[in-house]
Amino acid sequence: MRGATQTKWLVAATAIALAATACSTSSKSSDSASKDGGSIAVQSGEPQHGLVPQNTAESEGSEILYNLFSGLVKYDIQTNAPKLDMAESIESADSTTWTIKLKDGYTFHNGEKVTAKSYVDAWNWGANQDNAAEGLPFYDKILGSEELAPGKDKKPTAKELKGLKVVDDKTFTVTLKSPFSQFKTMLGYNPFYPLPTAFFSDPKAFGEHPIGNGPFQMDGDWEHNKQIKVKRYDNYGGAKAHLQNVTFKIYDNLDTAYNDLRADNIQATNKLPISAMSTVASEFGDRYINKPESGVGYIGFPIAYNPAFQKPEIRKAISMAIDRDSITKTIFAGTRVPASDFISPLINGYRKDACGDACKYDPAKAKDLFTQAGGLPNNTLELGYNADGGHKEWIEAVGNQLKKNLGVEVTFKPFEKFGKILDALQAKQYQGAFRMAWSMDYPSIEDYLRPIFSKVAIDSGSNYGGYVNDQFETLLNQADAAKTEDEGIKLYQQADDILIKDMPYIPVYTYQSSAAYSKKIKNFNTDAQMRFDLSVIEMAG
Repeated sequence: MRGATQTKWLVAATAIALAATACSTSSKSSDSASKDGGSIAVQSGEPQHGLVPQNTAESEGSEILYNLFSGLVKYDIQTNAPKLDMAESIESADSTTWTIKLKDGYTFHNGEKVTAKSYVDAWNWGANQDNAAEGLPFYDKILGSEELAPGKDKKPTAKELKGLKVVDDKTFTVTLKSPFSQFKTMLGYNPFYPLPTAFFSDPKAFGEHPIGNGPFQMDGDWEHNKQIKVKRYDNYGGAKAHLQNVTFKIYDNLDTAYNDLRADNIQATNKLPISAMSTVASEFGDRYINKPESGVGYIGFPIAYNPAFQKPEIRKAISMAIDRDSITKTIFAGTRVPASDFISPLINGYRKDACGDACKYDPAKAKDLFTQAGGLPNNTLELGYNADGGHKEWIEAVGNQLKKNLGVEVTFKPFEKFGKILDALQAKQYQGAFRMAWSMDYPSIEDYLRPIFSKVAIDSGSNYGGYVNDQFETLLNQADAAKTEDEGIKLYQQADDILIKDMPYIPVYTYQSSAAYSKKIKNFNTDAQMRFDLSVIEMAG
């Protein structure tokens, strides 16, 4: 996710995994008794930068914000369907003008009342390109967005979105440029969270100690590379959390985190190391969760910034030289599924084998295509990856396959942390191919297309490769304005077909949720975005 990221760029290779052995996905404890209160610690990674909802696109920061804030809608943990959270109602007769009414009784953690203005001010800030927020592309559909984000080397000509109007403390309206039936679904993503007045006086300080409106509040400042502590917000307007305190312990090594879980130094993790895959099911039993998750793992290319990768034939040849079955079975012990589309299988509009020959292992055809396209300069390829997410094994396996099947020399570039590779890509400093993965911001096929591959996402979103295709842009716009969901999905699928033809990224595998938790807690589960909802977790009796 970046601007997804957008929400959701995924840090870990093993953030989600489907076990070779059948395991329960229940979160029940052997002891049905529970008690209110208590303190636990859970595994986390270092967020990329300040914890501002409109500017957080990666999975680690987003999970913290998910528990500090409440959005207008929340996604059902079983079906992914949006359901009202802070909103009393979200209605539109034409999918263009939307009226949003808020529930009573919600305050920020500093006691300030959450009002319609809290949302409007937050969205106006996020939509202004001078603030360089990663969530900026999500406001592009709102009337007047081009005035706040006119593009590179241009200055905003307005301070507010024309399409946002405060009606009263509990009501505001949103007018879009054109009909967009997915708008209500979008509103659960963190760029659409509200912000208190205090944010605007010092956004940087706010990022170190965010003031949310959710079931938990910060408990002290963010201790970088060590931990983030939160505590229950007793004045929360919704259902109160059970736990009193939670510590997000920050790890840069998943094996260390898993060993701490086994020793009960932490009580839950949603990222398991590859080394755990063969034993976690037997060791944790029904406290091991594995189920489909929304992530797709890719190899990406800086096609706009490195001429070596600009030919689609080169990228397709690399894709065809990757043995996805071998990687998912050997490296991940059957805990991944080979990807055959840019879209997650969980999403309405996914098509199995949509990728066709481009995602099928065929080393002979791959070598012929690679040679005919002229190969790579100096016959070398660098693969970059973040070393804090358990990616070394599978990236090196891909490198060995490319060396064998294409005859190319492959070197590897580990980045210490996920945020470091994102920063290098965002600054257009890294020129090699790179590991990337995307988890949905909201459950829509559109979220796998525009945030990662659209023109607007180059400067303010997650289009790290600088990919541009005018036909792709046209199809996205036509799909947005479709009168029915089915019509829209068909047009989004046509846009997906453009990606399959151009291969700006290579889909390698799809994720499965892989998490485990201690006997000390109950009601633990993960959603399709790999997040856990701390508010429902209880101490086991």
